[in-house]
Amino acid sequence: MSDPKQRPTQSEAEAAVRTLIEWAGDDPDREGLLDTPGRVARAYKELFAGYDVDPREYLERTFEEVGGYDELVVLRDIRVVSFCEHHMLPFLGKAHVGYLPSNRVVGISKLARVVHGFARRLQIQEKLTSEIAQAIHDILQPKGVGVVIVSEHSCMTMRGVHTPGSRLTTSHLTGVLRDDPRTRQEFLEFVRNG
Repeated sequence: MSDPKQRPTQSEAEAAVRTLIEWAGDDPDREGLLDTPGRVARAYKELFAGYDVDPREYLERTFEEVGGYDELVVLRDIRVVSFCEHHMLPFLGKAHVGYLPSNRVVGISKLARVVHGFARRLQIQEKLTSEIAQAIHDILQPKGVGVVIVSEHSCMTMRGVHTPGSRLTTSHLTGVLRDDPRTRQEFLEFVRNG
């Protein structure tokens, strides 16, 4: 790779998987593993599709005809599939996203797309939580944004300290969701109780 920003080819990715299979102690030419390098490379292409999109673009189409609606908008239980940048192992959980619109709203599917777009990258959960909140804050310019993510990290459950069932909760609040105790409480109640 001469250009550091140029991605390896499919065949280079498959060769790397073959090397890992050998490193683990198995034979990549064994019948059950023959097609594994290609399958892993294709799976990684899907799992890391967030590098091929700008999740902020999902928020650009908004609706101003809200009929005077000026209360919280909260979308709960958005499935999160992401990968820890330290071990390249998945963390799985749910995101809860809310905002207090100022004069426009976005289609709710776009909130899920923003979560998925940022999640499909290598990162830590704290960064993911902040990126989602900041994108909504910057593009929609609401009165406030709240994002809470609760997930289980394979790097803690499958290896290392082996603590299945432990979950990490992160939050990022902006504007009135951070500064107004009543609005903050209302958002957190929606997250807890639906």
